[in-house]
Amino acid sequence: QVQLVESGGGLVQAGGSLRLSCAASGSILSTYVMGWYRQAPGKQRELVATITRGGNSNYADSVKARFTISTDNAKNTVYLQMNNLKAEDTAVYYCGAGPWSTKPDPDFRSWGQGTQVTVSS
Repeated sequence: QVQLVESGGGLVQAGGSLRLSCAASGSILSTYVMGWYRQAPGKQRELVATITRGGNSNYADSVKARFTISTDNAKNTVYLQMNNLKAEDTAVYYCGAGPWSTKPDPDFRSWGQGTQVTVSS
């Protein structure tokens, strides 16, 4: 079992930046991929970004060139640097972690508690 603790959400004006952190503990050796989903009120959950143990990253088209996912392996932490934020980025952001999978979407088995990101226009 992997435990995930998120931090870094908040309120920011459009065009501003935030950095989300997700610290992992527990059975982290079983983790192959980590990443972030987000869910806005009344909308479907959206996969934002993922990064594998080997450092391969993927992004939703809506955040490419604005968001960057990275890891600090020494701290077992994954980060989501969000720049040039837009009102449509407002959502609760959830960190996830999972093992290797052949599924088209990451097979997150563990989840963080969620952190609110609000972008004012």
